[in-house]
Amino acid sequence: MGVSGCGKSTVAARAAAALGWSFAEGDDAHPPVNVAAMRSGRALTDDDRWPWLNDLAAWIAGHDAAGRSSVLACSALRRPYRDVLRSGGGRVLFVHLDGPPEVIRSRLAERRGHFMPASLLASQLAALEPLAPDENGLALDLRDPPGALLERLLAHVSDQT
Repeated sequence: MGVSGCGKSTVAARAAAALGWSFAEGDDAHPPVNVAAMRSGRALTDDDRWPWLNDLAAWIAGHDAAGRSSVLACSALRRPYRDVLRSGGGRVLFVHLDGPPEVIRSRLAERRGHFMPASLLASQLAALEPLAPDENGLALDLRDPPGALLERLLAHVSDQT
């Protein structure tokens, strides 16, 4: 979880590969209307996000019902969004890639081919609610190299099993 440009897709894909679990990129599940809104520079509202989050929760539920673990890259910026994702079943672990906004801005400035413009970073940072102590989660510093982030994530997963 985290704002656009934090590295969640990179780390999530590597984690899924290392664990042998299914992987989904949450951005790919956005309906075209959401993609168009973001591409035009309009921040999504909760009403825009609920159907998308419910679809992602259903993906989690499908894997859980089949007895398969999975990894999902998703912003999950607010607790209520994470609550929806948790409703998919099973034990959900959130890994928050967090760090200084200037580092994220720099990454977004270099990114090409993504519909999320850097101009929406401020709205994501304003919406972001860090993990609460009662949420099953782990916060990692996005400035660390992806390999180090993956190592910490895998150690945490191993400790939970």
